[in-house]
Amino acid sequence: MTSKAPTRDQLLESAQALCHAFASKSDIDTLPSHFSSTHQISAFEHGLPLLAPFLGRHFHGRAGATSVPAYFQLLQQYLTYDDMSFGTWVVDADAQRVSVKGRAEFTWTEGDGKGQSWDEQFAYILDFDQDAKVTDYQVWADSGAAYLARRGELKQLIEGSESANVKEFSPGQTQASVKADDQSDQTVVE
Repeated sequence: MTSKAPTRDQLLESAQALCHAFASKSDIDTLPSHFSSTHQISAFEHGLPLLAPFLGRHFHGRAGATSVPAYFQLLQQYLTYDDMSFGTWVVDADAQRVSVKGRAEFTWTEGDGKGQSWDEQFAYILDFDQDAKVTDYQVWADSGAAYLARRGELKQLIEGSESANVKEFSPGQTQASVKADDQSDQTVVE
């Protein structure tokens, strides 16, 4: 007998519950309760592994050094965050997937970068099982800011750009006015 797939509303409710638990700094034991108990679970934050201990590594399962709880423990070890919020929810009921954009102020908590903070926007893609429990948790975030904060260089760089009056990209710029971030001949197109 085949289980009925979760509805759009069930997927959204489950995604919002996990995001709320994370934003409200629920303990490490609470977060895995939002994950499937019938499927293999995984967490992956995109980025180069050398930039931060939680980036670019596949975390899977419920126990061990490379488990999903271990991923959340690493985040708790190296980062704190404030004012986390989520919005712009996209639910694909056919794929059993929810995407969401979030933002928060993050602070590095160890070593040379202890106390360095940055505002960040990030994105999650969450895949779900037939019970609307998370199976795969993917994050795209500002790995460059995390790396610079870890090294203790972010604050100086931010202050330097503010005092040098460095102009940031703004949505009103034309495509010819901003080079692509890969430094090729291509330009950013809105």
